[in-house]
Amino acid sequence: MRPVTDRFLTTIRGSHAMCARVRVCAPGQTGVNPNGIEIPIITGDVRLDATAEIRGSVEMTTEYEWPADATGLLTPYGNELFVERGIVYGDGVREWVSQGYYRLETPSQEEAPDGVIRLTARDRMAGIVDARPLAPQEFGPGTSVAAIFDHLVGEVYPGAVVLFDFDAATTTFPGSHILEDSRYGFLKDIADSLGKIMYWDYAGRLRVETAPNPAQPVFAVNHGRGGVVAKLSRELSREGVYNAVVATGEQAGENPPVRGVAFDLNPDSPTYWHGPFGKVPRFYSSTFLTTDAQCQAAANAMLMRAIGLPYSVDFSMVPNVALEPLDPIAVSYSDRTAPETHVIETLTIPLDAEAVMTGTTREKVGGDDDALG
Repeated sequence: MRPVTDRFLTTIRGSHAMCARVRVCAPGQTGVNPNGIEIPIITGDVRLDATAEIRGSVEMTTEYEWPADATGLLTPYGNELFVERGIVYGDGVREWVSQGYYRLETPSQEEAPDGVIRLTARDRMAGIVDARPLAPQEFGPGTSVAAIFDHLVGEVYPGAVVLFDFDAATTTFPGSHILEDSRYGFLKDIADSLGKIMYWDYAGRLRVETAPNPAQPVFAVNHGRGGVVAKLSRELSREGVYNAVVATGEQAGENPPVRGVAFDLNPDSPTYWHGPFGKVPRFYSSTFLTTDAQCQAAANAMLMRAIGLPYSVDFSMVPNVALEPLDPIAVSYSDRTAPETHVIETLTIPLDAEAVMTGTTREKVGGDDDALG
């Protein structure tokens, strides 16, 4: 969850006024107060999806002048939208919550020359996906994770800030690795092999880190007095659900392949490996995995993000715009039932006062290391 004050978390559970703003910024800035030109918001939303390559996108309409040439403010040639939503307190103080930086993709105007302009934008991962290498690049034995990320991300975003939750400068690979044709795929493979997730955060920084602990909810989505829920719906599905991960890799030279397997071994889990759900493994292979221990750690991390009750919850709620994908939340359907722990998969955050925030989740059952084997 993004950093906010206790006052913010208390206020969103009662009557309050919202505020939102969008600034068009030159590319390459970081932080939560970039230089830019504010444009008016008519309608719009931020959409976040933990399962997508490009985690965040923005769609909005604005009243602004149509770009007359390639230097126009709203041209899709590198400028970014910096998006915020927050609360106006009774004393007039505003607390802003950054939603991040989004590269302008498409301005359109259905009624020229004076109609509103619709903008679409995607987060900075779009630049990583687009920037396929012109030729293969080789990273020799002993190259650190930090050096690889600094080089490959820096080629697209010079001076980019990359944050790790481990010592990436001393984490190295014993063999050579060749980047062929996908910059994003190469970096994602490194993150996956280390059991990490990779995304651009609210301050325009690339983060490579362990997903939040699914067993520790950061917010309660509940009904009743002080509640935030407007509507909850549920759907059962087996799609995309697996209960084992087989991770394999290669050692240098003629040594045998390495392997690690993680199972959902929690008897209380509906996806229990030996239960009626059946045996549904996922297979993952990476040249960055060179030991059995690394394979096991990668398999455990992937399974931890997947196991859980195979139904999703769609919710509409008073916006808590500090929430992010993969945040665990406590979901309560009524005062008569105990809350369930869910992990957010998608969020849609409105930029106007009339709409509610919507999202989808997956319930987590037995989400700890003891349930894996």
